[in-house]
Amino acid sequence: MRFVLEFTESALNDLRFFRKYEQNIITEQIQLQLIREPGKETRNRKPMEPNALADWELRIGNYRVFYDIDDAAGTVKIKAIGYKEHNRLFIRGTEYPL
Repeated sequence: MRFVLEFTESALNDLRFFRKYEQNIITEQIQLQLIREPGKETRNRKPMEPNALADWELRIGNYRVFYDIDDAAGTVKIKAIGYKEHNRLFIRGTEYPL
């Protein structure tokens, strides 16, 4: 089953924070990783512990994509995009506590 990707306005603003080549890397991997089987746990995809941000995390190098899955509607909602430095997550340059 193919899933439809939906970006929140906030996630689009998060994406615009990055340089163009970084945006290309992130969007390419989102397409590759999340169109099919977004709920399958892999080395780079994992369910998150309960939090206010999202249910799932996609790791792309130092970049992080946070998303929720609606199996019934066949959609993946991209909620936030950030990057990690060591154990700290930054979204649009501001540290975000997890």
